[in-house]
Amino acid sequence: MSPRETLLDPDEPLPVIVAQPNGTSPLLLCCDHAGNRIPRALGTLGLPPHELERHIAIDIGALAVATGIAQALDATLIAQPYSRLVIDCNRQPGRPTSIPEISETTEIPGNLHLSEEERAQRAREILHPYHHRIETEIDLRVYARRPVLIATIHSFTPVFKGVSRPWHLGTIHGLDGRGARAFLDLAAAETDLVVGENEPYIVEMDDDYTLPIHAEGRGIPYVELEIRQDLIGTEVGQQAMADRLSRLLGRWVDHMLPLAE
Repeated sequence: MSPRETLLDPDEPLPVIVAQPNGTSPLLLCCDHAGNRIPRALGTLGLPPHELERHIAIDIGALAVATGIAQALDATLIAQPYSRLVIDCNRQPGRPTSIPEISETTEIPGNLHLSEEERAQRAREILHPYHHRIETEIDLRVYARRPVLIATIHSFTPVFKGVSRPWHLGTIHGLDGRGARAFLDLAAAETDLVVGENEPYIVEMDDDYTLPIHAEGRGIPYVELEIRQDLIGTEVGQQAMADRLSRLLGRWVDHMLPLAE
């Protein structure tokens, strides 16, 4: 089947959300899996509604927490509202994980037997505008000689394939672990938090997109924060975590700032 001329209708949301666009903080927040919206043209990708509320479709609670941090720190937040089942905006286009045919154990009917042009259209209309906005924000700061630090906000399931995950937070990094380890040191004072380094995930340098391209690729200090979803499944939990992470990230920015100038 040939793709439509455009994937997104004119009345559908843009593929980029920007909060605090004039934020004064050196911190740039990114939320790759902020929403579970699917373009109208793709229906539900053949999935029942309850599947689109699961982690396979969205990082539950991540956008609310990231928004709270952005407001508390006066930091710019760039987020992506379409489901990672349409195209994962933290995966390199063309990789098998970019447009998954199976996520965990769930088959995604609307992702089967796609043509190369259908795949390219999803990247062109959703992934590339999102990353272009991040790139532009960094370029503007570099041009203005403003320091920049990056924090990406994600969430993870409390149980995976029957195994409970003990961490409340994960600090995730690839080759450059300076930012993640600095955050880990600061979080050690939070005696009620279990914080893991590269748990429950790691940055896959040849598969992931946001940090390998925008942070590691440009020498910008960063941390990826993974938050366990049972802690941020309600508005009360989201606000509590946003308050806590705002405090920790504020200290982290002060600590990392000499490396960003």
